[in-house]
Amino acid sequence: MKLARRNWMALAALTAFSLTAGQAFAKGTVIKVSLWDKGAMSMNMLTDGPMFGMGMGMGMGQKAGQQQKGPMGITATPRTVPAGEVTFAVTNASKIMVHEMVLAPLKDETTPLPYDKATQKVDEDAAGHLGEVAELEPGKNGALTMTLKPGRYMLYCNIAGHYALGMWTLITVK
Repeated sequence: MKLARRNWMALAALTAFSLTAGQAFAKGTVIKVSLWDKGAMSMNMLTDGPMFGMGMGMGMGQKAGQQQKGPMGITATPRTVPAGEVTFAVTNASKIMVHEMVLAPLKDETTPLPYDKATQKVDEDAAGHLGEVAELEPGKNGALTMTLKPGRYMLYCNIAGHYALGMWTLITVK
């Protein structure tokens, strides 16, 4: 079967409209998440930098929303979204380190997440792990879609030492 040129044009226009309309009518909200670090020397801050022994993670001498300016971090845009379906579009902006994004609810912003100093990790089960984009290689992307209720949530990296070096941020779901 041969399609006339005008039929090809109509088919191309219909395809373009379908793709655009699908994006315009997609459900939910997208939060762009960037996982970053300041390079190869970032991990040295755990053992020999000015932050050594300070316990820099959420609730470790810090109030919610008063994140320090550490050698690693997570940026989320926007930080306030409506309740419902939320997709976290995650990019590991590092050039050399593997990072991940874990989602946890916050019941009380003054209570620290359960942190095991021996493993230098958050106890994900005790923290209320809701989902994650696990171990992204440098420059790679991943996504997590969840239905979220109103409240405060934390995004953090649970690679050993990363949370303590400032790899966390808060989001609000209204």
